[in-house]
Amino acid sequence: MRMRNVAYMTAMAGLLIGSATQAEAYLGPGAGLSAIGSVVSVISAVFLAIAGFIWYPIKRLFKRAAPAAPVEAVELGDGLETGSK
Repeated sequence: MRMRNVAYMTAMAGLLIGSATQAEAYLGPGAGLSAIGSVVSVISAVFLAIAGFIWYPIKRLFKRAAPAAPVEAVELGDGLETGSK
């Protein structure tokens, strides 16, 4: 964008914001709590998405770098021998 367009759009945004009047409306407790809950959920979802994208590659690096634990042989069965073969 050219500088002239940016200045024009900034001036128009300033006029629109400056000419806003007070809204005489009532926001009840149910609507207010719903709005707060929605904002908190969106912020939490964004934070968890970012944390997941960062943590998953780090977790893979740790698994790849750690030596594998030796596998022990385990005898299967319930321990009750019937004597027949």
